[in-house]
Amino acid sequence: MKRGSLRTRMTLLVAAAVAIAVAISAVGCWYLVRRELSWQLNESLKTIRPSREDMWGAERHCLPKPTEPPRGEHGRPPFLEPVQIVLADGRQCVMGNVAINVTDDDKRVAAGYPGEAVFRDGYAADGTPMRVLTSNVNKNTALMVARPLHELQSTLGRLAVLLAGVAVLGVLVAVWAGLLVSRTALRPVGRLTKAVEHIARTEDLNTRIPVQGNDEIARLSSSFNAMTTALAGSRDRQQQLVADAGHELRTPLTTLRTNIDLLLRSEQTGRRLDPGAKERLLVNLKAQFAELSTLVGDLLQLARGDTDHEPHVELGLHEVVRAAVERARLRGADVTTDVGAWYVVGSATSLERAVLNLVDNAAKFSPGGQVEVVLRGGELTVRDHGPGIPEEELPHVFERFWRSPSARGLPGSGLGLAIVAQAVAEAGGTVRLANAPDGGAIASILLPGNLTPRSESDKSH
Repeated sequence: MKRGSLRTRMTLLVAAAVAIAVAISAVGCWYLVRRELSWQLNESLKTIRPSREDMWGAERHCLPKPTEPPRGEHGRPPFLEPVQIVLADGRQCVMGNVAINVTDDDKRVAAGYPGEAVFRDGYAADGTPMRVLTSNVNKNTALMVARPLHELQSTLGRLAVLLAGVAVLGVLVAVWAGLLVSRTALRPVGRLTKAVEHIARTEDLNTRIPVQGNDEIARLSSSFNAMTTALAGSRDRQQQLVADAGHELRTPLTTLRTNIDLLLRSEQTGRRLDPGAKERLLVNLKAQFAELSTLVGDLLQLARGDTDHEPHVELGLHEVVRAAVERARLRGADVTTDVGAWYVVGSATSLERAVLNLVDNAAKFSPGGQVEVVLRGGELTVRDHGPGIPEEELPHVFERFWRSPSARGLPGSGLGLAIVAQAVAEAGGTVRLANAPDGGAIASILLPGNLTPRSESDKSH
């Protein structure tokens, strides 16, 4: 595994999580077992109860030295366990096989009330660790019984070693499981990484990643496929735009070069052109330059729309329409309007250009340039009174550089309606072009919006 890779981090995280869980479980298990064994040991101490006769006999034969327990008739102490009597002043009478060291707590119990008892860890006279129970049996007298702790400590020690071994084994298994899980879980990510590297190396946007299931990796793969599809489509559109632009620019450039060559040849050969012919040639040159400028401007507009969107703000569509109509009238169009208020979110420059293109296109085909512009309830209609559009041509009117055969003799680049479609789509609307029932063509734009600005709507609510 590569250092710092996602697989390494996932493996380490899984191993660390399992190690922490195993460690917590092991420590908890050890404490539970210790508590259970301590409880059992305490309960066993309660079962050690000398008889009243043994107590009296022990008190009569109490020895001054606690390390020398009294002997029975066969030379053995009365009890094989550590048992002794302790008085409130600290004197003790050993009845078992070994004396138990007396503490202040034991004296306090001996001087206390009958029935009082206390458990504690202590030591025998020979230094053996003991679990001690001291209980008051009568006034100024307590009974001390004890059992060695070595069995408890030995059991807990063996348990600690066992749990430590289990923990180490659990961590090793966790590392192996982490490797397996990371390898399985990251296999789709690996395929995605290879696909991205392949695209970066070859720029092949047709690469697709198989999508399996509906988990996060599958959604990521689907999103990546959608992204490459969109990028491929964008690149195809750019290539098509460049190809179409080159094709459309070839004609005006050829005409310009021909006319300029003719003027230069006339000057170089001394065969001057007729003044009327020269004037017509210069007018033609000017028209060709205007057509070329329009085409370049339309291309820049389309290129800007593909890559650089202007910020959208709330604006009055009716104001945009009125501004576009005024510009169209300056170009000679006879426009009648019926414009109501409608507020949308979009780019004023793009929408005004779109409306102007529709009006100019309608005026070009309408007798006398008569155009009707209506804006009501978010729908803008631009109607002309021309011959209309053949039904088979309607699906192509918004394509770039497409021109109707009947309109190829008219000025224009074939990009006007494509710019309209682009501007309307950026504003979240739709546009369509159809033939009017009583003649002519009618273009309709639908844009989402409100009758009043949103700021006023918010105040009213």
